Amino acid sequence: MKQIDIYTKAYCPFCVRAKSLLDSKNISYNEIKIDQQPELRAPMIERALGRSTVPQIFIGDMHVGGCDDLFALEQQKKLDALL
Repeated sequence: MKQIDIYTKAYCPFCVRAKSLLDSKNISYNEIKIDQQPELRAPMIERALGRSTVPQIFIGDMHVGGCDDLFALEQQKKLDALL
């Protein structure tokens, strides 16, 4: 299984929703809390090609996008294939 990185902030409902989807599928992920480690925000933005909102989700080297993008992959039955 590929490594999943998810950049989050506390009190972000979209972050909670994205993590809940991954948790419901028993998928482990590396949560990077940019509110607790603000020095990781700039690398997140660079890695996400300028996107600065959270969550930003990566599966391996692929930038998935945010919460809505993750759920879209799940609805299209494409998420499991990426893992």
